[in-house]
Amino acid sequence: MNPKDERTYVMVKPDGVKRGLTGEIISRVEQRGLKIVALEMFQPTKDQIDNHYPKDQAWIERLGEKTLNTYAKYGYDAMKELGTTEKLKIGKMVRVWLIEYMTSAPLVKMVVQGAHAVDMIRKLAGNTMPALAEMGTIRGDFSVDSAASANRDKRAVFNILHASENPQEAEHEIKHWFKKETICNYARTDDAV
Repeated sequence: MNPKDERTYVMVKPDGVKRGLTGEIISRVEQRGLKIVALEMFQPTKDQIDNHYPKDQAWIERLGEKTLNTYAKYGYDAMKELGTTEKLKIGKMVRVWLIEYMTSAPLVKMVVQGAHAVDMIRKLAGNTMPALAEMGTIRGDFSVDSAASANRDKRAVFNILHASENPQEAEHEIKHWFKKETICNYARTDDAV
């Protein structure tokens, strides 16, 4: 496959939709020279979101570990606030918070294609933790949430959008959210660049 044909999955999360940032996100993607080949606003079901996020133990433990790291960094007591310090148990809690958050409002889902689309979208999006996202990225410019605050409120971090982490995840997510016939193939005037 030619790198310019790489596809990735992007989803504007509830806070992005509610804040009217969908157009800004689309604009930044297209200005970068990437093309949107599928796009839809929809209200997800819990089942759809549950199947979007991985269910394997390693991924869930990673969520728990990130949460524990945030508690340690800011000097909060995970045992006192969450009732456990077990990565798996905390990861399962966070996964529930994610599902609740992602079903709280409509989402905008899209397939983006272009040279190294996965890496380019991750670069445009910025770090998933808003405080670490560089200015000039979508999260750095528009996200004001804190992982520590989200953990203490027992909710997901409001970080504007989801972007596939790697080509394998992108392939899974595109197949999960779009039928093959709903993805358009067209040439942009700048595709030759």
